[in-house]
Amino acid sequence: MGAFPTKIACSFLLFAGLSACEEGKTPNFLKAKNKPTDATGAESAQAAQVGKTIEQDVEAPEVFQKTAKGLWDGRPSLGGVWVAHADNKKPERVVIKNNANGKFVIGALFRRERDNPGPEFQLSSDAAEAIGALAGGPVELTVTAMRTKQVPVAGPADEMAADVTPAGEPETVAASSLDAAPTTQSDSGEDAMVGMVKPLPRPSDVKPVAAAKPAAPKPSAAPAPKASANARFVQMGFFSVKANADATLAQLNSNGISGKIVASSAKGKSFWRVLAGPADTAASQKSLLGKVKAMGFNDAYLVKG
Repeated sequence: MGAFPTKIACSFLLFAGLSACEEGKTPNFLKAKNKPTDATGAESAQAAQVGKTIEQDVEAPEVFQKTAKGLWDGRPSLGGVWVAHADNKKPERVVIKNNANGKFVIGALFRRERDNPGPEFQLSSDAAEAIGALAGGPVELTVTAMRTKQVPVAGPADEMAADVTPAGEPETVAASSLDAAPTTQSDSGEDAMVGMVKPLPRPSDVKPVAAAKPAAPKPSAAPAPKASANARFVQMGFFSVKANADATLAQLNSNGISGKIVASSAKGKSFWRVLAGPADTAASQKSLLGKVKAMGFNDAYLVKG
């Protein structure tokens, strides 16, 4: 008698399971635990980037933009890549474009006296060479100011970071003053032994090894002094050729003035700024600026670094 109810119960469970399958449903006890698929994981990674921004150098025509004739008078000039215009109020970082051939370069914009004869823009010798302007031949230029702004990330942050220069403009000392970085070499001996059987040492070959003495702790290095908040540098110029920046820094050092080279890039162009200093007080900054201008860099000006 006890076997009959048990058979009824088993038949009922089997019927319920088959009914669920007929309706296209999977019984709960057969369902796998929820696991995120690769597609879901990728979507989550992309969603994490939504709303993020990065710093990028972009054109700022609202600050300054003008299209007019420019001229290089054929004389060599100091200060690297620059252009001058009477409408400019203060030094700016700009894109200088030759509309005739499409070449452009990153440089500085200075103020030019209005009573000077000739085209509106005055080009330096380095700027003229970079954009293909011939001496004494006016060319149509478009000069646009640049600013560092926050722009939205269109894709994964790691992929975007490789093409963008941070606004801080990483500071690098001239290559001649840097020691070569030590290189590391992997031990390929172990790789060469892969798949080979190493013979065991004979007892007579084994020599006792003296216990190594613990190394004495090295004294911690003193922290580098922090730069003064009032520190300023004198910017001597923009250079599109690293060798020219090195030569300018060497000229600065030969006059007993310290300085550095700051490497940056924008719109796919690399450029180097030469800075003299630093100087902490207003008096020392004025004195440093006077020394640099006495070297012939008349358009030099103070910057934070």
